[in-house]
Amino acid sequence: MKKMNVAMIGGGFMGKAHAMAYAAMPMFFWPAPAIPVRKVVVDIDQARADEAAARVGFEEGSADWRAVVARDDIDVVDICTPNDTHAEIAIAAAEAGKHIISEKPLARTADEAKTMLDAVQKAGVIHMVAFNYRRTPAVALARKLIEEGRIGEVVNFRGTYLQDWSADPDSPLSWRFQKDVAGSGTIGDIGTHVVDFARYLVGEIAAVNSVNRTLIPTRPIQQGNVDKLGVGGGDASAKRGVVDVDDEMITQVRFSNGAYGSIEASRNAYGRNNYLTFEVHGTKGSIHFNYERRDELQVMFADDPADARGFRTIYTGAPHPYGHGLWPIPALGIGYGETKIIECYDLFRAITSGEQPSPNFDDGFRICQIADAIVASGESQSWIEV
Repeated sequence: MKKMNVAMIGGGFMGKAHAMAYAAMPMFFWPAPAIPVRKVVVDIDQARADEAAARVGFEEGSADWRAVVARDDIDVVDICTPNDTHAEIAIAAAEAGKHIISEKPLARTADEAKTMLDAVQKAGVIHMVAFNYRRTPAVALARKLIEEGRIGEVVNFRGTYLQDWSADPDSPLSWRFQKDVAGSGTIGDIGTHVVDFARYLVGEIAAVNSVNRTLIPTRPIQQGNVDKLGVGGGDASAKRGVVDVDDEMITQVRFSNGAYGSIEASRNAYGRNNYLTFEVHGTKGSIHFNYERRDELQVMFADDPADARGFRTIYTGAPHPYGHGLWPIPALGIGYGETKIIECYDLFRAITSGEQPSPNFDDGFRICQIADAIVASGESQSWIEV
């Protein structure tokens, strides 16, 4: 079985999730399409890189991503860094002939994402964007039911992503609150996950009409080089920095196929932890999903007998998408880690088959176009065509 060496750029929270997936993927999906070898992890200095290598199981640590990307023994480059670095790393990796997976959003703007798409297409490498939530078996099952026509023609989509990790105005000023690094706030950080769901389940988004706002204009500047994700109370007396991105957004969406819908995202919704949901209504039924109950899919079919109509619960397991590689008993428990394991499996399956996975950099570019349109619509208070 072929082994493929991975260079992971970034050894923080997201790097931990990716590293776990590289280790576990062959255990879940055997025979694996290839064996990922955790070769090199890159961090901001050598000491942090060496610590990350020991912590997440890579053979080496390095502080020089350019030298690592250029190495002949690297097959896959994994980008787990802040948004402002994605384009430079991805373009260099493509020019070096490496296959690439990048965390979302693909870039800060659609123009920046287009340079990345052009580079991977020119190089002919495999490329993926890490919208891992769509790989939750219940979400993949929802798409299967829609494609089979079980709920008829889709007429409406409603999606939300609500969190409260930055609702405290004294939580630290993460890079996620700074436009020059993040590109946008809630829109790019979590709203794009809902946009990915919408495109995955319903189709292309043609226009948006949005309201975006910043609720907390300043936050305490965090100390040190470790991003704290804005989580937890900060020092209320510390020097504060400006937040120049959105804290929440609500947008109407019009799909190219004629369906309509709405997307709402907030990082200031007290009581909501990872409230990523969608509800899809069709001419023959409806589907509802809540990631906080990720083993469940709620379905309603209009052709049920009148005395049995209503939402029923399907607990995902072996008969469902990706079930052959996961746990054999329905509702045994699918976590965030499993979605990353599935993502890893799909990446290496794409590399060995030579067929581009989904979502790839083209999807990432299109989602950045939609995010840009949501920003522009919020500013103009009007419908914006994508």
